[in-house]
Amino acid sequence: MPANMNKRKGPRAKNPARLSPRPAEARRAAEAELRGLIAKYAAMHQRLIGVVRRWLRKQLPTAEEVVYEYKGFFVISYSPSEHGYEGVFAVRGDAEGVRLYFSRGKELPDPEKLLQGSAQARFIAVTGAATLARPAVMQLYDEAIARNRVPFARTGRGLIVIRSTSAKNQRNASPG
Repeated sequence: MPANMNKRKGPRAKNPARLSPRPAEARRAAEAELRGLIAKYAAMHQRLIGVVRRWLRKQLPTAEEVVYEYKGFFVISYSPSEHGYEGVFAVRGDAEGVRLYFSRGKELPDPEKLLQGSAQARFIAVTGAATLARPAVMQLYDEAIARNRVPFARTGRGLIVIRSTSAKNQRNASPG
């Protein structure tokens, strides 16, 4: 290996869109694909998903939006890398509504008992922008960031990384 090459590339170096000579085009294409996934849901849910995405993007401009599509729902993980499992927050959209997940929610202090679920990841059902504006939700957000193990980049803009799994699930499903 030449002396001028880094041995360790860091989490952002692997993403092909970052290496692309036209990252803006790659971002627009990924955004269009994500909008297509979101368009499958009711208009009210589409608006809520947009509200949560804008809120998280404002809070975490360098986060990668790692998108997973499953049969009947999708998840957008907000991660410091292209690895969704490192995400601190996630948005889940399905026919029943929109949820904001806190990946390590079980560990968070929740005096108002807003977090639902029994797994490590806990969620808040989002019914509108007012849900995110609640001081208790912002306290949960701040606490989740403070406990985050993998830091987010201080500068730059995160990408949208599509990791659609529907086609893979359909291939693995047994016929009839």
